[in-house]
Amino acid sequence: MTRTHPDKVDQAPQSAAWLAALRSGAPEALERCFREYAPSLVLLAQRLTGERADAEDVVQDVFVGLPDALRRYEDRGAFGAWLRRLTTRHALTRMRHTRSRREDSLSLMTLNLSTPVAAMQGAAAHVERALLALPDTQRQVFVLRVIEGHAHAQIAQLLGISVGASEVRLSRAVKSLRTLLGGTR
Repeated sequence: MTRTHPDKVDQAPQSAAWLAALRSGAPEALERCFREYAPSLVLLAQRLTGERADAEDVVQDVFVGLPDALRRYEDRGAFGAWLRRLTTRHALTRMRHTRSRREDSLSLMTLNLSTPVAAMQGAAAHVERALLALPDTQRQVFVLRVIEGHAHAQIAQLLGISVGASEVRLSRAVKSLRTLLGGTR
């Protein structure tokens, strides 16, 4: 089954000249890349970390290290997809380092509605709040599997868990979301 991602920005392959300019750290190429990709990457990182500030830090780290990271990019597949994987790895690394300093989950009562969630309307905002209320471990797997479309084997590798653990976390996330959204069972 082919998925189209609502946040996907990459409509066409990037030119070799543009990628060469990015690799060299050319300011105009980096600015163009940032303008085109940062909004969707911040949304992805926020869904993974649960915090807008952390998401913005993750994306900033991605773009600061982009010229170096591009040395490992092999021009295979969509550049935007590679950039999303890079952002995912940065977000997960950041969460591992900050986990001991934060609570594992957010309460719907303490959710900061000054994030872009507040700008959303109706059901979408309700779903986004419920997603942010999940424990990090469940939210990460849910975002990577359902929203990003990764296979459980990929998720297991990214998170350093077993495929079975990924499947269990997804099942628990779906059950929790049903409860949070007022569904049955």
